[in-house]
Amino acid sequence: MTIEFLLTSLIIVASPGTGVIITLAAGLSRGSRAAIVAALGCTLGIVPHMLAAITGLAALLHASATAFEAIRYAGVAYLLYMAWMTLKERGALRIEAEGPARPDREVILSAILVNLLNPKLSIFFFAFLPQFVGPDEARPLPRMLELSLTFMAMTFAVFVLYGCFAAAVRHHVTSRPAVLAWMRRAFAAAFLGLGARLAVTER
Repeated sequence: MTIEFLLTSLIIVASPGTGVIITLAAGLSRGSRAAIVAALGCTLGIVPHMLAAITGLAALLHASATAFEAIRYAGVAYLLYMAWMTLKERGALRIEAEGPARPDREVILSAILVNLLNPKLSIFFFAFLPQFVGPDEARPLPRMLELSLTFMAMTFAVFVLYGCFAAAVRHHVTSRPAVLAWMRRAFAAAFLGLGARLAVTER
């Protein structure tokens, strides 16, 4: 495991994105346990892209404009849906002070779907991982699997830190209706922004 891979992965994982927003929202909504569940969902959402990169399916996605566009617009639609649900105070990621706990599977499913419907993640794995597998590597497949699992472990750890921080300030947010309303709008705007960014991205 090279220091270059670890540092690059850390920068990528720590950069604000959909997974970070989902984990922060879960921490603010339901506390540290919910944040950990959301972080797990985001991490599990990486698995299909990891498998695509390892098996070469990402190359097909990169080469096929139709496949890329289909997944991309599905991802945009889902992000817009999440923005609407957040703004309307509904869904697994709603931020509120009281109320019945949301099922873990609902939070995990939402997190997985966001990552699953992001074709850039598959292409990222396709372009990123091979850079750290030397041409003289005797066992390239196990090596790529090792790097992928390390990336997933870092993703989970960093997202848990984000989520636990959000959970630590949860009371200060949920006890203030005005702040709570602005947080809902901020998360909705963030999902809209991510959807717009995905809509204009190219292969």
